[in-house]
Amino acid sequence: MNNYILEFKDVWKTYHMGEEKINALAGLNLGLENGSFTAVMGPSGSGKSTFLHVAGILDMPDQGVFRINGKETSKLSVKEQARLRRDEIGFIFQRFNLMSQLTALENVMLPMLNEDSSKAREILDRMGLQGKYDKRPSQLSGGEQQRVAIARALINEPSIILADEPTGELDSKNAHSIMKVLRDLNQEDGVSIVVVTHNPTSAQVADHIIHMGDGQIVNGNYIS
Repeated sequence: MNNYILEFKDVWKTYHMGEEKINALAGLNLGLENGSFTAVMGPSGSGKSTFLHVAGILDMPDQGVFRINGKETSKLSVKEQARLRRDEIGFIFQRFNLMSQLTALENVMLPMLNEDSSKAREILDRMGLQGKYDKRPSQLSGGEQQRVAIARALINEPSIILADEPTGELDSKNAHSIMKVLRDLNQEDGVSIVVVTHNPTSAQVADHIIHMGDGQIVNGNYIS
């Protein structure tokens, strides 16, 4: 039995733009092991975003099988998919996606099922944001905002983090710092990490780099 956190078997996802048919994923075969740190690269239109949407259970394949931790998502109800997404996956985005009217602490607590703030404070402390609990996003630097976003992604103790261009809005110093945070989460906590990035320097932090093109893997590791 394999030990894949994410598994794609002949996955297709097709979009129609007028009379044009675009295969965003074209028979994708890929298995990423539990505890792995993988960077996904490729030009615009290569299928990276669709890969991330399927991996995050934000979209379903048209054909083929996708599993997360052995669970085939297309066989789950909408409620079961939402529960799996909440419990297993932490999302990090390029533009942080923080609520501007909420404090750092409140943003981190948004996905929580209870109102105990001690865990959120602990994670913010780990992100180096002691004393920033009551700051709103506009009062934080870009690097600090991304750390809040990482803390939010961690609050429900996911088994995998999916990061979409997490350093795209940051300068090189903050980008390096954020990638180190992800590296530490992977090495110290065993969280599986998938980073979609255009930045070769950020990609080098990962253990494995895969390159996509035309909805398929063109080279890299962990190809099933």
